[in-house]
Amino acid sequence: MSSFTHAAYTAQTLKCGDHLPSFELPALDGSQWNSSELKGHPALVVFFRFASCPFCQLRLHQLTRIAGSLPENFRIVAIFDSDADNLRQYAGKHHAPFPVLADENAALHRRVGVRYSWSGLLRGMLRRLPTLLYSMLVLRNLPTRINGQLNGMPMNFLIDEHGVIVVAYYGNDEGDHLAIDAIRAFAESHQPKV
Repeated sequence: MSSFTHAAYTAQTLKCGDHLPSFELPALDGSQWNSSELKGHPALVVFFRFASCPFCQLRLHQLTRIAGSLPENFRIVAIFDSDADNLRQYAGKHHAPFPVLADENAALHRRVGVRYSWSGLLRGMLRRLPTLLYSMLVLRNLPTRINGQLNGMPMNFLIDEHGVIVVAYYGNDEGDHLAIDAIRAFAESHQPKV
């Protein structure tokens, strides 16, 4: 059962058929990135927890590794609940070939309905302990500084070339993301017709 920490804010839970709202956020390189850059492209838009989250860093690592094997017209956008400096410290090491954005104060996260759950946090730590240890000990993704909401759950949206959400995947725990195979299948099925 999820609980929302931002009770005063009326969040919109996005679902299939909705349009991803427009936004502009700072990127790792210091530039401003605008969602209009997705126009005409199918995409994966991931709302991550805080930048030092070991599960999030592992997922960013995985997405960076597969990005080059996805179709050329497919886009990935990673949005973290952290400020730009904190994001550079933790996510910069991945050298992601796609935009990695800072949503300081989680305004966009709340706008799209990111879920906040203490039980999801505990469930993820227990259920995914081997994954957590792999990320922390092998990949050295240590959460030495938490900048963002500790109990935020990840969200993954697959959107078509018109900005319409085709898949809205709300994580049930802190490490619950859409399967890589589902992302790959979506990217392959949304190729331009020749």
